[in-house]
Amino acid sequence: MSNLLSTEQQARAAKAYVLQELRKTDVGSSILAEEAFYGRLDMNFVTVFAIFAELYGYRHDCLDQLVDLMLMCGKSWMERDPELQKLDKARELDPEWYLSNQMLGGVCYVDRYAKNLDGIRAKIPYFQELGLTYLHLMPLFESPRPLNDGGYAVSSYRDVEPALGDIHQLKALATELRKAGISLVLDLVFNHTSNEHRWARKAAEGDQEHSAMYWIFPDRNVPSAFERSTREIFPDDHPGSFIQLPDGRYVWSTFYHFQWDLNYSNPTVFRAMAEEMLYLANIGVDFFRMDAVAFMWKQMNTDCENLPEVHKLLRAFNALCRIAAPSVLFKSEAIVHPDFVVQYIDRYECQLSYNPLQMALTWEALATRDASMLTQAIERRHNIARGCAWVNYVRSHDDIGWTFSDSDALELGKEGGNHRKFLNAFFVNRHPGSFARGVPFQDNPRTGDCRISGTTASLAGLESGQDGALERILLAYSVAMSTGGIPLIYLGDEVGQLNDYSYLNDPAKMDDSRWVNRPWYPEQRYNERHDPDTTAGRLFSGMKHLIQLRKTTEEIAGGRAIGFYTGNPAVLGYQRPGPHSNVLCLCNFSDDPQWVGRHRFMGMPPTAYDLVGGHDIELRSSGIQLRAHQYVWLRY
Repeated sequence: MSNLLSTEQQARAAKAYVLQELRKTDVGSSILAEEAFYGRLDMNFVTVFAIFAELYGYRHDCLDQLVDLMLMCGKSWMERDPELQKLDKARELDPEWYLSNQMLGGVCYVDRYAKNLDGIRAKIPYFQELGLTYLHLMPLFESPRPLNDGGYAVSSYRDVEPALGDIHQLKALATELRKAGISLVLDLVFNHTSNEHRWARKAAEGDQEHSAMYWIFPDRNVPSAFERSTREIFPDDHPGSFIQLPDGRYVWSTFYHFQWDLNYSNPTVFRAMAEEMLYLANIGVDFFRMDAVAFMWKQMNTDCENLPEVHKLLRAFNALCRIAAPSVLFKSEAIVHPDFVVQYIDRYECQLSYNPLQMALTWEALATRDASMLTQAIERRHNIARGCAWVNYVRSHDDIGWTFSDSDALELGKEGGNHRKFLNAFFVNRHPGSFARGVPFQDNPRTGDCRISGTTASLAGLESGQDGALERILLAYSVAMSTGGIPLIYLGDEVGQLNDYSYLNDPAKMDDSRWVNRPWYPEQRYNERHDPDTTAGRLFSGMKHLIQLRKTTEEIAGGRAIGFYTGNPAVLGYQRPGPHSNVLCLCNFSDDPQWVGRHRFMGMPPTAYDLVGGHDIELRSSGIQLRAHQYVWLRY
């Protein structure tokens, strides 16, 4: 395999060899008799082979590894529940089902929102009331205690954290969610495992096979060479990219010291992680959130981030799903420079991606009362490949980082570094007149550098009691609901959940301010959600109205938005073209009424219907005046 190239002829030869080897086993023979499996293998084999040949072709056991991989894939397909196979077929006939305007996401921690998996199951009627079709349960697999990076240090993908339930309850929950029309989303942490994973334990014991699954070196020579070009991610936890083990060896640990990076230059790692992925797919997972994928491939004299091999690995994992679990989709988590974010978005790689730029610039526009940067982003960086979609969110479980491009900002007269310092000061209440009550994460008072933690309500002014907080929340969610893709609600936002400062009393969490925006279930606020005299009731009513608008507005389906220049920097504008009509969205980010002149609408009909307010608006006779924080969706 040392001189293999991914030509069609070589792929056919490799495929013939793989099929021959599979037929030698009873299991392989049974797999190949499955018409559906054989057809998908035929369509996707060349992708897997080409990537395997490129990454591992120098190894003498490359073809044997490929045979084992295909055998594992086939076994997974044979074990797949008939109901899931039926879903696979339905989604193959409707390949862009996730671009529907009916899609609405929710995200929560199982323990904090519902105590355990049975508690989540009991909340399915509420999820249906809200209109969810997509539920992301934050990391729930077995992980170290008390330190586990919020569950992202996974010790086993075959075991749920005991306090939450077990794997059988997870499968039952996935089934119930599917019956309710709700897709299950779980995290798959490809870059690393916890140091308590069975692979890591065996590596720590000195087992050579398992040591080869991680980047482990006998001394400091190679780690020091790598660290000349890598960056420190969590310098408060440990310097550099490596930590020393008790036996004197060094292991790569990009993030926390208890998270060990996997070595994907070893095909055994690829095959092992593929097996975990397909196991979870058969549990009933519909979407995988691909965590920390930017760091998966290591190469000397690079920063070991966003390397081309990362994309090849993702394409290979995707192709395996197309063979053995074709209804499963990938969502990338790449909170990096906008130029790198889009590199992960491809229907053959990650069909979905978080939209960190839009999220950050929504908050930037609220702070500056100027939507110019957000307008620029929607015009320049929003539209992505057909068949792909953003996951648009107002906030997540994580911090807010100001990931905009400095060159984009400079075009609008804003120097990137200084503007980030202003935003950091504003959102942690270090700027005069700030409505926000965020908490700094990884704060550096000397440089002014930090990231921002906080719930939507606390960041928008509900905690500080300043006017306009509810309107800011609804404005921000109106943008997420209407710009294209899948809008995501951090559950609790819809009733105005505030920051939770109790993390300061927990030694395991007190040094991680992100726990301030991971609060416990706000029972009283949910109990008040139908009471119009309460803050929770007013906000919930507004959110429900937005959700209903989204689900009844066909123009909102799909993933593309067209910029609309309003001539007023405080007013964001974008259009959503539909099959029969168009919708123009206008959003006022100012604390004061703003005007959009009639000359901006000269290419449009004289009258449009405001879907939000439920009445006609004259466009060309007098223009439009928007109240502070008002948004309109104008159908024409």
